[in-house]
Amino acid sequence: MSIVKIVSGGQTGADRGGLDAAIYCGVPHGGLCPKGRKAEDGIIPAKYDLKDMPTADYLARTEANVVDSDATVIFTCGALEGGSKKTAQFAKKHKKACLHVDLDVFNRKAAVTMILNWLRDICPGECTLNVAGSRGSKAPMLDQTVMIRMVDVLSTVNPACRKFYPIPEEG
Repeated sequence: MSIVKIVSGGQTGADRGGLDAAIYCGVPHGGLCPKGRKAEDGIIPAKYDLKDMPTADYLARTEANVVDSDATVIFTCGALEGGSKKTAQFAKKHKKACLHVDLDVFNRKAAVTMILNWLRDICPGECTLNVAGSRGSKAPMLDQTVMIRMVDVLSTVNPACRKFYPIPEEG
């Protein structure tokens, strides 16, 4: 199993954490973002290789990224709600694998182990993984937490990523 690409919509929080992990590990990344690179903090930075949707609608982008991926992992701090809940609904609608990781419940090791076991079951070959979840305004520091979890995952399934270790500890 290997993750060949990380896809995300570029919103603050979980989306950017997934993209930052891909960049850190040298794994290709991409995805679709709202027209104008719209995010809650303004314009999505150019370092993220995302393509504009024809619309500024967040949900259209969310659904397109689910469809364009083999599987979706959703990171939250608490229950699924808002766009994260819609992401799970889109995955079900399009018969795509989806895993919710509540970071209030699962510590670093447990979250990474759960993701790795799930990926081995649903995506034994090459996998394009959509990383989604709560916005930064809903869960401060989520971008860093997701980045750390995803670097742990990427470094396990993509041997080339291991050269980038050690990743900073959480603080």
